[in-house]
Amino acid sequence: MSLPKLRVLALVHRHLIPPDPLPEGADPVSAPWRTEYDVVSTLRTLGHDVQTLGVHDDLGELRRAATEWKPHVAFNLLEGFDDITIFDQNVVSHLELLKLAYTGCNPRGLLLARDKSLSKKLLSYHRIAVPECEVFRIGRPIRRHKRLLFPLIVKSLTQEASIGISQASVVDSDEKLQERVAFIHESIGTAAIVERYIEGRELYVAILGNQTLQALPVWELFFTNMPADARRIATDRVKWSVKYQKKYGIESGPARELGDADRDRIQHICKRAYRALELSGYARIDLRLDEAGTVWVLEANPNPQIAKGEDFAASADKAGIAYDALLQRIINLGMRWQPESVA
Repeated sequence: MSLPKLRVLALVHRHLIPPDPLPEGADPVSAPWRTEYDVVSTLRTLGHDVQTLGVHDDLGELRRAATEWKPHVAFNLLEGFDDITIFDQNVVSHLELLKLAYTGCNPRGLLLARDKSLSKKLLSYHRIAVPECEVFRIGRPIRRHKRLLFPLIVKSLTQEASIGISQASVVDSDEKLQERVAFIHESIGTAAIVERYIEGRELYVAILGNQTLQALPVWELFFTNMPADARRIATDRVKWSVKYQKKYGIESGPARELGDADRDRIQHICKRAYRALELSGYARIDLRLDEAGTVWVLEANPNPQIAKGEDFAASADKAGIAYDALLQRIINLGMRWQPESVA
């Protein structure tokens, strides 16, 4: 059965507009616009009419495109606006005001998930295990509460993609804590969240859906050749440096030696977290599984990386959802989403 042809407006950052056509010899896999290219080219292969719109700090072009071209749906690949990450929710709010259907998470879910401290409070209220944490804002004294026991991990309160995370992020003294919080304040420019460091397996679960949810296979980040004294955490280099990944045998794939009962329990917890944070469309839940078997939710990532072959798409493929079917599913979820449903 052929799919109805849709007008799809692909919203991308202006510096990540994929070339059309692809230059001879170009390798999309290593390009910064890899995700954008994969999405746009696959949607066109499905028969959809796709226009790509580069967005930076002006919503005028978006408004004009919505008014004049009248797209059926906007495929949202933006991770901020005007280089400000937390403004991504405002772009989605604008799409709702335009009454233009969009893919991915709704603005309320983006707001709740983006603030790691607020999201942990909500998850804790719903009896979902999260590490104890404290927020240190710029210009405020850095004093550790006695309930926060070392080792601790220091992160940006709002940034994603492991920005600002390195081996030095895990601290074991008040002196190191003050140094790392100051580093986040000065180099990232955001408040810092300090949370209990959970030793254990690094797991991810991709979720698809609005009201009815599908949890994809549990995924794991493996640290095969890491030095014995190194922390097994998803640092910036672990996520983005191919050279570093090869050197230390870092790879991801289906979680190993995980029984059916544990798998079902983990997926159930992730669905609960997804609903507690009022997410929609698709998201990835980041977890730690400790030696005692406790599942700790570290954070939720709405609108995660969906390039072909990356973790989200690979876990979907493991569940029998091919890449083109995954993108079509994401579009269908976006077109069915009703903003009033969370009002």
